[in-house]
Amino acid sequence: MTAAPAAALGVGLRILATDPEDSAAQVCGDVVIGSHDDLDALRRVTDGVSVVTFDHEHVPPDHLRALEASGVIVRPGSAALVHAQDKITMRAAIDAAGLPAPKWCRVDTADDIDHAGETLGWPLILKVSRGGYDGRGVWVVDSADAARDLVAQTPLAAGAAWLAEERVNFRRELAAQVARSPHGQAVAYPVVRTVQVDGMCSEVVAPCPDLDDERALQAQAIALEVARALDVTGMLAVEMFDTDDGMLINELAMRPHNCGHWTIDGAVTSQFENHLRAVLDLPLGDPRAVAPWSVMVNIVGPVDSEDLPPLHEAFAHILARDPGIKVHLYGKAIRPHRKLGHVTVVGDDLEDLLDRAHHAADYLMGVIND
Repeated sequence: MTAAPAAALGVGLRILATDPEDSAAQVCGDVVIGSHDDLDALRRVTDGVSVVTFDHEHVPPDHLRALEASGVIVRPGSAALVHAQDKITMRAAIDAAGLPAPKWCRVDTADDIDHAGETLGWPLILKVSRGGYDGRGVWVVDSADAARDLVAQTPLAAGAAWLAEERVNFRRELAAQVARSPHGQAVAYPVVRTVQVDGMCSEVVAPCPDLDDERALQAQAIALEVARALDVTGMLAVEMFDTDDGMLINELAMRPHNCGHWTIDGAVTSQFENHLRAVLDLPLGDPRAVAPWSVMVNIVGPVDSEDLPPLHEAFAHILARDPGIKVHLYGKAIRPHRKLGHVTVVGDDLEDLLDRAHHAADYLMGVIND
């Protein structure tokens, strides 16, 4: 999704991919095959480039510091990116910056579990500090015994630890996205409502319905302050809980994010173009929406995806039924619970847009056949 704005800006991309069939490798002519945790592969892909950036947070911090020490420009830098790589580091930095977040504590021992329950209450949220995404690595536990069993049975990735958080009663989940350049220019996108199913983003509505201007500005101000405090370069997504007592920061992503895919069709400047502009220190583009509402719905591989025909076979029905639908497929093999693409529709009637977007996604996923 970065390839199109890169081509329009005349920016060449070199991709590190684990396989020639990876999504980005299918649309980029300069591909290095290797793993993101292999320093030699990272040195090959970064040799001679102007700047290095990411589409996920899993590159080992030591490798990023080694690249920076050799003169490679990495944006966001390793000192910023670590806050998206490690939830405990992130929580400590958010607290130090005086920003709103759920109550939390680190869990290393059985006594820590008891302390977490006494401090945060049951049920609480247990998370692994590293390696989790799309709902993975996050559990709701309702007792100390359940927490001990989970900790005992779950292996941790290298460098990871356990994080306990209070279970927050929230009205809805929001996301505020900003882009920030090395010299400090920043722009904020409309605050969106996100809907999660089994921990994975299912739907995004921009802007968030029934969010008054004051709360929307509060969410944008929080995201801008996170970007400034952590010295983020590029796109930053701040996922938040909207509670009766205000906004609480849930997660951070320092890259283009699923909550901003609507911007490809629904904003003057997409998150992908603004990420490029930011990491190259170009003036940032206009983040405003082009229509009153944008709705994005993810296309996710169903449980019985083995029987699902190639997604392109559904195009004739989808596009003929609704020429205003925009379908984005990622070139991925169909597997259960895998994000395969998304659909977006923009306009001025939110309920109509929701119906149209979900119909298209459901047809592509084989949920409906008419």
